[in-house]
Amino acid sequence: MFSNKRNWVSLTLLAATVLLVFSQPALADRLADAINATPKGAGAGEINPSAAPGFLGIPGAPSVNLVIGFLWAIWVGWIFSTVGAFGGIMAGVGHITIFGFGNYASGFKKQSPVLNKLVTDSIRVSNQWLVGTSAGMSSFNYYKMGRLVLPLGLSLATGSILGSYLIPWLTAGQISLKAYIGYFGLFVLFLGCYLLYETTPRGQANKKQAKEAARAFEASIKEERSGSSVDTSALGVKIVSFAPTKCVFTFYGVEFSFNPLVPVCGGFVIAGLASFLGVGGGFLLVPFLTSVAGLPMYLVAGTSALAVLVGMTTSIFTYMVVKDTPVFWPLIGVELIGVLVGSFIGPRTSKYIPEVWLKRLFIFLAFYVGIRYASKGFLGMSLLPPF
Repeated sequence: MFSNKRNWVSLTLLAATVLLVFSQPALADRLADAINATPKGAGAGEINPSAAPGFLGIPGAPSVNLVIGFLWAIWVGWIFSTVGAFGGIMAGVGHITIFGFGNYASGFKKQSPVLNKLVTDSIRVSNQWLVGTSAGMSSFNYYKMGRLVLPLGLSLATGSILGSYLIPWLTAGQISLKAYIGYFGLFVLFLGCYLLYETTPRGQANKKQAKEAARAFEASIKEERSGSSVDTSALGVKIVSFAPTKCVFTFYGVEFSFNPLVPVCGGFVIAGLASFLGVGGGFLLVPFLTSVAGLPMYLVAGTSALAVLVGMTTSIFTYMVVKDTPVFWPLIGVELIGVLVGSFIGPRTSKYIPEVWLKRLFIFLAFYVGIRYASKGFLGMSLLPPF
């Protein structure tokens, strides 16, 4: 078994190799055709051939400072590996807003709708590269820590395969940037409202097992911080029994159970929505795992990550191989390294954050992102900064 340090170094070198191998933008036939069909000139919705190449190698497209891309990716990896969600959404915030790819795509809506939709698809799959990488790193770390329910994650992953293939196949090249942003915001806002409800006394009424397990986990961390020797991995997830219709496991002495058929169906729906939105689906998996499966937040991040990993692998393959969607590797390669850094830190810091604050962090981000993107997509203006 490799040490943590060697695992980290190996993964970093792997990401660096990806950056070196793909040091030039991917100029797929679909991209070349879209560029050729776009009017040439210096006006809005036109491509100026004499301008410096930027995103996707398109002349005049936004050019991103790679240091900023790296730092933002660290945040993406940390937030996803901490709460099991918002990795793809935060990647989308970076690609759409901070880096300016969203406004750039919108400029082609009238003059070149094909290029508008292609850049939108590239944003979607770029988000998924970041969250898929974070999911792989997070799954590995949480499994070693005993904070990943493997049968549940695999059940969700099984259902996610079809959804992750079907939606990109049906929608690639069909969704405009404005519609994408609006739907993106609405889904996130809905989930924020649902998680807020779950923090109310009524929403907490059926969460006795999760609360008991969370208290036991937090007590062990306090003992560990006070200098006591606590084998937290030995208290982690233990599978008691598994059958096609019922799986029983324990976490810190508290027993949980679920029907594997339910997460298979849930995984299909969640992966389909996530692929449509171009995100990892963690913001949908977290409410599913806390509400339907009844898990404490300390088990959600790792279990969510495993399901996201499978879904993202399938979706990325569909976008890039089946639908010929290009990715700008000079930027994405740097971001992958940043994501690995954040995903290495997240599982090691999340255990020190009380469960209630993990939920509050999720809710805050859901309301901010949901309101901002829903208003921008459907009203044409953002109600929250950056405007």
